[in-house]
Amino acid sequence: MPVLTRLIPSPVVVDIRPKALDDLATILSDQRIAPSGRLAFAISGGSGRVLRERFAPAFPRADWFEDADGTIDGAVKLADSIKKAGRYDAVIGLGGGKIIDCAKYAAARVGLPLVAVATNLANDGLCSPVATLDNDAGRGSYGVPNPIGIIIDLDVIRAAPPKFVRAGIGDVICKISAVADWELSHRENGEQIDGLAAAMARQAAEAVLRHPGGVNDDRFLTTLAESLVLCGISMSVAGDSRPASGACHEISHAFDLTFPKRAALHGEQCGLGGVFATFLRGDRETAGRMADVLRRHGLPVLPDDIGFSVDEFVKVVEFAPQTRPGRYTILEHLDLKTNQIKDAYADYVKAIGS
Repeated sequence: MPVLTRLIPSPVVVDIRPKALDDLATILSDQRIAPSGRLAFAISGGSGRVLRERFAPAFPRADWFEDADGTIDGAVKLADSIKKAGRYDAVIGLGGGKIIDCAKYAAARVGLPLVAVATNLANDGLCSPVATLDNDAGRGSYGVPNPIGIIIDLDVIRAAPPKFVRAGIGDVICKISAVADWELSHRENGEQIDGLAAAMARQAAEAVLRHPGGVNDDRFLTTLAESLVLCGISMSVAGDSRPASGACHEISHAFDLTFPKRAALHGEQCGLGGVFATFLRGDRETAGRMADVLRRHGLPVLPDDIGFSVDEFVKVVEFAPQTRPGRYTILEHLDLKTNQIKDAYADYVKAIGS
């Protein structure tokens, strides 16, 4: 009887700890990453320059590029700049989510591995096979390989504005809802579920949901960072974003598209969307647990918490299914009309509280 196995794309290096950036040169000199020491660093044109001043002396054979601005045009420009400049062992995305997503896309375009050196924990993009980039139509998701390395310095994370850590909490906890949507689609439509991917995403969310620590606690930050990495890998296992993105993300994308100048951080919107979707699914106990944890960490649970009225939220929920055509979640399943969404939201407020 044959033994069947599968290879899972995953980083060869995951380093999450305080002072990890002090050892950046040693980590990147790993023969699996940079045998010649020729590296292309992608940074922002603002805060990235401070990082360049700090690390440039340790990488005499590296070049530094400031094209990573979070847009598809910037990512293409970054790829072209890297291609014209010379031959490299790897691309290093050094910064927040926009920089890393640009670097992921550019690295894929020029055929180089990527190392993500994350300076905040705002979402699971630091290890996902997706680059989310702004384009002329709003925002798009582009398939890319997983990073070959992940480096997260907890001292740097704690120094960043706390809202970015809180956003990461929302983006992880909403995976409980995303996996439940996947299971719903399996029951209703026969959509295939990858059990390993679902387990990874769900357990990552549960680890953060049950952790008693806060945003200044290294143990909690380590759990959050590890969970974000696991969520990213779960998408590679599944072959798409299904284990990490359901009605929660549809609602977040609808915020972005409906109110582009007022939208909150992605993870904040996903956390709110995940609680509401869980409530719509009829799992009031889990919705209550999720809401309690989000509140404890200072995250929104009601649209008013991020400056939106009830009518605006109803408009967002009504539009949300259009953001992911073909994806089946509790929103598509219930197919609620405007007045039904208003009634469901009124029940949600009574159950979850203000």
